[in-house]
Amino acid sequence: MPTNVSWFNFVNDDDRGSKSLSGTYIQIGRGPDNDIILDNPAIANHAVVLECKNEGWHVIVIDGNSVEIGDHEIHKGDTFPVQSDDQVRLFPYTISLSLEKSPQGSAMSRNRMDDQMSLFIRNLHVSLIEHHEELLRRIYDHLDSPEQENQPDVWRKGLEERILDLETDLEILADRTGLFSNNQKSLLDHFVGHTVRSELLSIVMRQGVQPCAEQEAKSTWNRSQTSHPGREEELGRLTQHVSSALKLDALDDPADRIDTIEDKFWPVWKSLQSKIQNDFCEYLCKRYLKQQIKDIFFGYGPLEDLLRIPSISEIMVVNSDLIYVERNGVLELTGRRFVSDSVTESIMSRIVGRVSRRIDRSQPLVDARLSDGSRVNAVINPIAVSGPCLTIRKFPFHKLTVDDLIAKGALSRTLADFLKACVINRCNILVSGGTGTGKTTLLNCLSDFIPDNERIVTIEDTAELRLQKTHVVRMESKLANIEGAGSYSIRDLVKNSLRMRPDRIVVGECRGSEALDMLQAMNTGHDGSLTTIHANTSEDVILRLEVLTQMAADLPIVSIHRQIASAIDLIVQLHRYSSGRRCITQVTEVVGMNPEGTGIQLRDLFLLDEEATSDQEIRPTGRLPTFMSDLLDKGALNLEAFYFQKGEPQHD
Repeated sequence: MPTNVSWFNFVNDDDRGSKSLSGTYIQIGRGPDNDIILDNPAIANHAVVLECKNEGWHVIVIDGNSVEIGDHEIHKGDTFPVQSDDQVRLFPYTISLSLEKSPQGSAMSRNRMDDQMSLFIRNLHVSLIEHHEELLRRIYDHLDSPEQENQPDVWRKGLEERILDLETDLEILADRTGLFSNNQKSLLDHFVGHTVRSELLSIVMRQGVQPCAEQEAKSTWNRSQTSHPGREEELGRLTQHVSSALKLDALDDPADRIDTIEDKFWPVWKSLQSKIQNDFCEYLCKRYLKQQIKDIFFGYGPLEDLLRIPSISEIMVVNSDLIYVERNGVLELTGRRFVSDSVTESIMSRIVGRVSRRIDRSQPLVDARLSDGSRVNAVINPIAVSGPCLTIRKFPFHKLTVDDLIAKGALSRTLADFLKACVINRCNILVSGGTGTGKTTLLNCLSDFIPDNERIVTIEDTAELRLQKTHVVRMESKLANIEGAGSYSIRDLVKNSLRMRPDRIVVGECRGSEALDMLQAMNTGHDGSLTTIHANTSEDVILRLEVLTQMAADLPIVSIHRQIASAIDLIVQLHRYSSGRRCITQVTEVVGMNPEGTGIQLRDLFLLDEEATSDQEIRPTGRLPTFMSDLLDKGALNLEAFYFQKGEPQHD
């Protein structure tokens, strides 16, 4: 279906026209290479672009004066959703659009409302800064006041008074926008839906979750000072009604309840929103606006809820307008956005500032660990050319066990028993896989099998391991200070660990010259050590170890192979499929040097079919490891039950 664009010059009535175009990208401007040419000196060579994305049509302002769509003014670099029959005012032209309808239906409409909602919050944020800068300064000064430590009650009362002033000013600003007029009813309803959805998520996330110290500290500014008890009770009844419609009480796991809200809230809400009275809608909308603005100024903005949802394992801010998450192993676009690049950068500074790190033009890249163990990587200009980029790998609320991995289909019970026997037998195990395959999670689980009477030394770039043992010494690498001194690399810590009388050395990841020291440690009496490495197959592990070892010393390949063959007993290979499933696909024994003495001999003990589906398990190949007699002598395994499964032929 074609896209029809018509225009007229409201200064010169003779300058008008229309054009029917196909495609999803339409350029409008004065230049001859545009699809729609507006020959007027007031128009830039490339003024605006009409682009059809998955969620519908958008206007993107490329250059020149601002553009008006309805009551909204769009500036250079901004993107705004449009629908058929919308009028785009580009001085001195008015452009009318008859756009091809998207098959996305209600999803497109909801995404368009999300865009309008984000733009509204952006404008409210700008207005607050322009007209209430002094109030914001007083709040920031109060947050940094020493009274918080010396007189906490006085400090809290003073903060509540200033937050009350802020919320009152926000209500006045919201009234002036015209949001509560009849012609903005659809946007108001969308705000109310987000309010109820956010409250429902907060209720579920509070159930069974112990709030961290940081959450307790921010509760003063996070709590609404202008809340109305009667309205809050009404909101409680509404959320309970939605909860019943979603059948959340039938789900025991809070993570399942959250996933249900994420997936099914909007269809249920559509059937309920017309029953809410206008005055209650206005209260809920202002409640949501105040919380969003406070999150921007004092919290983590649109990341607040995402950081608390347990099914989200990673948050990826591509730029201020694109925030993705990994939920249950699958990437999803959240539809959330920051109000501007400057706000994104200030929130990034707030996040890394919690761990005494800074990010600015002189130090535009930061890799840090939050107080809860989550890993943060932040990049800004001049390195990040498309805008501030933030990646947060969240630390799970609850440590996963081997039983959890079995339930998720990551490995079989048979393989779990075998790996447990290998850890107890003090085999040196190397866990391999790509990014996000679950290497650290599996390493955590394998460490549970280490006997309690052994001394463990862990070495990591970012402390992620959570060993449920008493006798554990944890070490983390350290970057150089401003003077360029005081750095301690993984290799330095591996060398130092040998002087700490370890029974086991656990290295979070070998990614550099420390690989040589790790191999030497395994070859000098430190059996039972564990580490991870990035590689796609067990065979690739050997090639990667060759490269990493040569980063430390220029050794012959044959010498490196002998070190590897003597040090490593087992390679456990992980893979992540497009469905989100993470599982062990290969368990390989490093047998030793091949008969010719020119390479390393590997033997696959377990394999998963390359065409693996969700119900397939990794199976034993029937080949026995060279150390099988040790496992049998210790009674760690039952050979018959382990290798001869009913209905499974034995391989040669």
